[in-house]
Amino acid sequence: MLLKKIGIAAAALSLSLSLVGCGAKEKASGSDSGKAEKAVTLKLGHIAGEDDPWNLGAKKFAELVNEKTNGSVKIDVYASSTLGNDRDLIEGMQLGSVDFALVAGVLSNFYEPYSILELPYLFRDREHMEKVLYGEVGEQLKADLLTNAQVRGLQFWERTPRQLTANKKVTKPSDLDGIKIRVPEIPASIAAWKAMGATPTPMAFSEVYSSLQTGVIDAQENPLALIESSKLNEVQKYLINTNHVYGYVMLTMSDATYSKLSKKQQKAVEEAAKEATEYENKIVYEQEKELLKKVKDAGMEVIDIDTKPFMEKAKAVQKEFANKSDADKKLYDSIVKTK
Repeated sequence: MLLKKIGIAAAALSLSLSLVGCGAKEKASGSDSGKAEKAVTLKLGHIAGEDDPWNLGAKKFAELVNEKTNGSVKIDVYASSTLGNDRDLIEGMQLGSVDFALVAGVLSNFYEPYSILELPYLFRDREHMEKVLYGEVGEQLKADLLTNAQVRGLQFWERTPRQLTANKKVTKPSDLDGIKIRVPEIPASIAAWKAMGATPTPMAFSEVYSSLQTGVIDAQENPLALIESSKLNEVQKYLINTNHVYGYVMLTMSDATYSKLSKKQQKAVEEAAKEATEYENKIVYEQEKELLKKVKDAGMEVIDIDTKPFMEKAKAVQKEFANKSDADKKLYDSIVKTK
């Protein structure tokens, strides 16, 4: 009888310890309370300068994440290609060595249909771009990026239109003959500038200033904020308002990093991304007139042109890229049909 009682007691004790052990294991492996207690410091990189709206938006995002997680998630922001160029940043997110990045067209090297977004004169205007990026098409683009590249698209941020800068006056496509223009490592950009008459030279943005300075290239194209913050006025004479791409930059996150955060931290990151988007977008357009004045005061001559001849040349490339695959065609048609 005594042995029986001892056996029952031992069994009860064993069950109790087992339950405690399960609880401890559960907390360590996945409960929000366990993860929320662990403070982490994450890295966010981008290629723009300290004064660029990208950097201001990134710092705001970091500030908001810190507030919303009560300090459990800290984000250090690295500007000016400190963590590498666009491709380096994306590969870093895939490996988990970079946690966040602001990247744009080079995403097409990791999920090809993103090249459609880089086609010159694809978006009719800013309103058209916003309806695409902040609607169903944008949500699908983020989902496809996650599936195909293991990179999580948090939010699209706006940029002012891409403009051409050169050391020669350009007012018509024939003026581009013989001009070596730096373009991002994006097939759509390369093909479009070739169609418009230039000699496109793909290279990382970190190499652009020195390449312009030494004459390796004659021209480049980017939004005004990046032109000014990178001091390209020091090595370029003319700013030509081609308005050829209404563009974006995407606030992205390593899916490996995301999966290590608690649900509360994940929610905080997503909420902070939305708020930072509103902040960055507002700055972009508020600064445009001021930036234009800065480059003029710095000695750049600003030239307004008739964009229709450039548009006609570039549009020949659109169908070529739209028909590369079913996914490309579906995306292209969705964008064109968005009203």
